[in-house]
Amino acid sequence: MKSFLIKGLATMMMAGFLFTSCSDSDDPIPTPTPDPEENVISNYVVVATDEAGYLLTTDTLGTGSITALNNGLVTESGSFWVFYGNEYLYRLVYNQGNAGVSSSYILNAEGKVEERDYTYEIKRFTTYGIYKDYIITSSTGDLATEYADENGFLPKGFLLSYLDVKKETFTDNKEVMWSENYLDNGEYVTLAGIEQVGDKVFSAPIPMGLSQYGVKAEGGKYVKYPELVKTEAGGSASSAWKKGELQWTQYPNEAWVAIYNDQTLSNPKLIKTDKISYACGRNRSQYYQMIWAADNGDVYVFSPSYAKTMTADVQKTTLPAGVVRIKAGAEDFDASYYCNIEEQSAGNSFVRSWHLTEDYFLLLMYDRPLTETGFTANQLAIYKGEDKKLTYVTGLPDVSLISGFANEPYTENGITYMPVTTTEGDPAIYCINPKTAVATKGLVVGTKQISGAGKLTYAGE
Repeated sequence: MKSFLIKGLATMMMAGFLFTSCSDSDDPIPTPTPDPEENVISNYVVVATDEAGYLLTTDTLGTGSITALNNGLVTESGSFWVFYGNEYLYRLVYNQGNAGVSSSYILNAEGKVEERDYTYEIKRFTTYGIYKDYIITSSTGDLATEYADENGFLPKGFLLSYLDVKKETFTDNKEVMWSENYLDNGEYVTLAGIEQVGDKVFSAPIPMGLSQYGVKAEGGKYVKYPELVKTEAGGSASSAWKKGELQWTQYPNEAWVAIYNDQTLSNPKLIKTDKISYACGRNRSQYYQMIWAADNGDVYVFSPSYAKTMTADVQKTTLPAGVVRIKAGAEDFDASYYCNIEEQSAGNSFVRSWHLTEDYFLLLMYDRPLTETGFTANQLAIYKGEDKKLTYVTGLPDVSLISGFANEPYTENGITYMPVTTTEGDPAIYCINPKTAVATKGLVVGTKQISGAGKLTYAGE
């Protein structure tokens, strides 16, 4: 889990976390403790950074303080820290354009964190998620030269990595998986989020515009706006473009969901709505998940309407940030459900979303509309799905002091624990009651930042 504060049109990521203590209040919050069952060994694990990276153990997240002194395992840095249930912790490493060396961790019989035997060179990824025994990462990139068109232009395809957490193995997709013309509009897509719903996988295919290959396909039939085709190469990093591309989608006023039968992510059922714009938040090359299943099986699809930030008017969405739903067991959008988030947030949007418990979701909110400049994601809000209600979280540090949040919250017994870093004092874990949207300060960690927190349980021999 990586801490972040998203700023400006470039949506820059800042490091840091702070935790609030769960002290006595008018709305007391239960403090989590390790499982009381006989012979069960478990501990909470805090991912922290000081002069090095640390995996610190603690018997509570709700109170007290810890440091890295004589505590925890020293680790290398990670792009994302992913807890697979209470069994494994994965350090996913993202390197621009290259494979990253990732590793995983367990809790041993002494209640200490230890690294497992194998490391993995996973492919570059722009999103990730969990399905059954797999942590899956995904990105979109050029296919092999054998698939080039008559101009030598390469089509785009999906690049998938599969980490089998129990077998401790790594594989990738062996079959060629095209992402060109995925939505029958000529544009290639990338995926945002991987959400297991029953035995199926739900993801959001995000239209990215026309590659050089797509611009030339079928005599240029998919180019709606010829003036948007790039006449020279430019940009940098994840926003770079090539001559002859049409960067970003020509269809900003619609959202798609892909429903797959298994982890191969093949032969999807594709469904579309025009109530929201595409369902992902963006930070540099990362496409954040906006599809989440509630405890009752209803699937909520969030859209920050990030297309409001586009330069060309024809590529700007006219739709506000909003939410739609797919009812449990259904494979189409619920025609009766829609919520305009901006009506409850003074026009502000969000960059991240997470399911917490029941039909409560946590949103990382921007401090001003996406149509303005200098927007910063430094506030949290709770969204209640069935009620279509957004409530800002109170009890956090002043927004002027917040420099980062964890990449993911941890929820246990109906209470959510979110690491927060501030510019003053040590980072801490804040305990949030989703039903009241009230946060109180929990465990303080004497390091420079906290990247995440969760629980690991010893699995035995």
